[in-house]
Amino acid sequence: MSRVLFHPATEGTFQVKVTGSRPKIVTTADGRGVVGHAGARLLADLADATGLSAAFSDALGPLRVRQSGHDPGRVAVDLAVMLADGGQTIADLAVLRNQAGLFGRVASDPTAWRVLAEMDQAVLARLREARAQARELAWAQAAESGTAMPASTAAGQPVPGLILDLDASIVICHSEKQSATPTYKKTFGYHPLFCFLDGTREALSGLLREGRAGSNTTADHVTVLDQSLAQIPDAHRHGTPILIRSDSAGCTQGFLAHIRSLREHGIDTCFSVGVAITEPVREAIRQATHWIPALDTDGDFRDGAEICEITGLVPAAGYPEETRFIVRRERPHPGAQLSLFDTIEGMRHQVMATDTPPGGGSVQYLEARHRAHARVEDRIRTGKDTGFGRFPSRVFAINQAWLELALTGIDLLAWTQHLLLDGELAAAEPKKLRYRLLHVAARLTRTARQTRLRIAETWPWATDLTTAFTRLAALPQPVS
Repeated sequence: MSRVLFHPATEGTFQVKVTGSRPKIVTTADGRGVVGHAGARLLADLADATGLSAAFSDALGPLRVRQSGHDPGRVAVDLAVMLADGGQTIADLAVLRNQAGLFGRVASDPTAWRVLAEMDQAVLARLREARAQARELAWAQAAESGTAMPASTAAGQPVPGLILDLDASIVICHSEKQSATPTYKKTFGYHPLFCFLDGTREALSGLLREGRAGSNTTADHVTVLDQSLAQIPDAHRHGTPILIRSDSAGCTQGFLAHIRSLREHGIDTCFSVGVAITEPVREAIRQATHWIPALDTDGDFRDGAEICEITGLVPAAGYPEETRFIVRRERPHPGAQLSLFDTIEGMRHQVMATDTPPGGGSVQYLEARHRAHARVEDRIRTGKDTGFGRFPSRVFAINQAWLELALTGIDLLAWTQHLLLDGELAAAEPKKLRYRLLHVAARLTRTARQTRLRIAETWPWATDLTTAFTRLAALPQPVS
């Protein structure tokens, strides 16, 4: 019979030595004048300063049942602020509602539900017009304050004009919702299509679609593009070069023809879209010669990557006149998903089409400019943490309204960064912005008929937040 040996050093219960690395605390619930999410007040005040609150009130005015009740426009703004602050459900309005000294009178959850439920297509159209009005004022405030709106860059160089990035993404639903269907990725949910302004990170437009909606649906791309162009102030929409970028989902005859037709309406548009690699395209790649090094995001040569213009080798039937084709080949990184053609050739290939004429930049620049379209994936990723990563209702129309307010919250974050912040915070993703500014705690004190928001002087970003409030108060306002 074998014996089992027990070692005191490895068996039994140990007494843990307290290191005392944290100060001892006693928790009570009797604090007064203390508020959380103090930085979110910056978003609410910016909505007022840019005219968004007033425009929303006008747009949703017909929904108001009685004058003593909540203003539906104010309810919509509070929802947008809550989403920008990181809220995920209507119940998260409680964070604002239970701090009346900081955010004022905030609607109850049932009232917020009713406002969303009453937003039909006509109301949503008025909300988009209200967002466009606020955007025009925000851009004018930036210009008058001497704050240039961030420009798009490619290969380390600024890109003239505006760049609109269109892309779709799947939002998974974990319960039965109206128009939520199986997707092409074998998941279940919605398949919305978005358009973001590359330089400023503003969310211009979003179209909520059922999960089985096609990636390359021409009508949906046209709708989202037209709604996005309507968001751009007239002074910039006409006379400013506008580049529309998309992956191969936007490479349809109807969509490219629509982009070209916009020139007839005084809009200087060009496109840069991905191209599906079909057999004629593969044959053109095999015939390609005069390969040159590709550029990376900083404008330096990218090791192992080459590009070549194959215009004239690719059948151009169905494409607008003067469409150019550029192919990129690169040594595949570990784990890359390769087609059979790529496997045989030993290189990963990507093809893009653009109607930027010769003289609009070198082939290397045009290809690098198109690859910068990948930034839209970051916009969608952070957008899913700012409202449209989950939808609250089983009713499709309510979820459409929720998406519009999520886009509004994204705009509020973008305007806050461009108008009120500097340095690292001006380019930070929403998560960092929330942890450092929006979710900060403070004390409300009232002296000499003034209410003061006192931020801890030891908070590393206290100066950034107080400076932002100072700049907000100094924003120029239109003459009434």
